[in-house]
Amino acid sequence: MRLALARCGVLLAALVSLSTHAVTPTTFGTVIGSALLCNDQISNQAFYDYMVRFFGPPYKRDGGAWWFRTPDARLWDTEISEVMVSDDSWPLVFVGAVAETTPDLLEQAVSAQSGVRYAKIDSSRFSVRETRPGSRIVYFDRKSKIYCAKFKSLPPALR
Repeated sequence: MRLALARCGVLLAALVSLSTHAVTPTTFGTVIGSALLCNDQISNQAFYDYMVRFFGPPYKRDGGAWWFRTPDARLWDTEISEVMVSDDSWPLVFVGAVAETTPDLLEQAVSAQSGVRYAKIDSSRFSVRETRPGSRIVYFDRKSKIYCAKFKSLPPALR
């Protein structure tokens, strides 16, 4: 009997854990979307904590960032499959996302819903798009990445 109750408890705990990370929070667009457009300050610890709270632990650490899978997440009517939050190994602090669409279509979607305008900042075949505040859209295989990166603030003693 005790073994059966223990198994039920473990199963219930697993289901509760899965359910807390299964639904994209209603604040995702406000918190992550605003950060990706560089409309907010970038605090990697705050974004890391937010992502862990709603999506669970990162699935990898690569390229100076913690990578989180974001099932069912959408911004600007576009599927967002992953979010990256910088670790402290780079001189920049950043938040980024992988969009399941091309940079052209992502740019159109962002502009249509937020009014933000991107300019191509190079003339390459896979040109980088950038807004005045610094948000960028770049090619990522057949998908796109959108990110905001800023230099870390100097500590008060060095200002």
